[in-house]
Amino acid sequence: MERPDNTAVRTALWRALHVQVDAEPYILEDEIGLKLVAPSDDWQQRPDMRFTQRLRASVVGRARFVEDFIVDQSKRGISQLVVLGAGLDTFAQRKTGIASKLQIYEIDRTATLDWKRQRLTELGFRIPKFLHYVGVNFEMSSWWDRLLKAGFDVNQPTVLTCTGVSLYLTREANVAMLNQVAELAPGSKVAISFYLPVDLLDEEDRAMQNLAEKGAQEAGTPMMSFFSPDELLALGTEAGINDVRLVTTKDLEYSYFSNRTDNLLPASGEIFLLGTTSKSD
Repeated sequence: MERPDNTAVRTALWRALHVQVDAEPYILEDEIGLKLVAPSDDWQQRPDMRFTQRLRASVVGRARFVEDFIVDQSKRGISQLVVLGAGLDTFAQRKTGIASKLQIYEIDRTATLDWKRQRLTELGFRIPKFLHYVGVNFEMSSWWDRLLKAGFDVNQPTVLTCTGVSLYLTREANVAMLNQVAELAPGSKVAISFYLPVDLLDEEDRAMQNLAEKGAQEAGTPMMSFFSPDELLALGTEAGINDVRLVTTKDLEYSYFSNRTDNLLPASGEIFLLGTTSKSD
């Protein structure tokens, strides 16, 4: 069976590495992804593990932010969650108390989700009825149509999250995604991450970003879309999303990385677009 792409695997390993090498308090505790991947014993010595502390911090910071966002909206009564680009995310397995109150729709490549389902089963995790896997090709097929076929209720307010996807889509596909997201039931909440152009990054992160872009190109998963903050706000508003605002790396630093003893800080470059939907027929 085809394994998940390198990006999904690397993200899962970074999340596990945080618990193994960084100081407490942990920003996110997730080693289930490590069990899913089952890498070789020397996995911590991989170049993309050893020399990428700031990227690891970014991954755990954004994951914690998204999970706090989901929990908060669940407490406010929203009962559906759509995860665009779910990869090897394990929220449904780790946060069962909250997850069981939601209908969760994980959307990603069909091969990735099939592999994930098989590995979870092999590890003894039950696939609950509230968890729905929706296989798509983001560029070639309509994730919305597949979502509806999976039983999604278009009339219920929803939390939609998306991290690590926009970078690999064309600008046109990103605009189409925002336009579709804006059609969610009124009162739905969205949190979607995008990436800044390299010239807007902190100086210390630019060389790493250039290397990452080169590696992605060589791996056949080129990074295609970068947006300035003003451009993102305009795109969200033009799509019809209300109350659009941005959450930056500095915001995540303040929320999750203050007063740490290990100087762990996230890389600059990823930025969240948040908003509320209001369209109705």
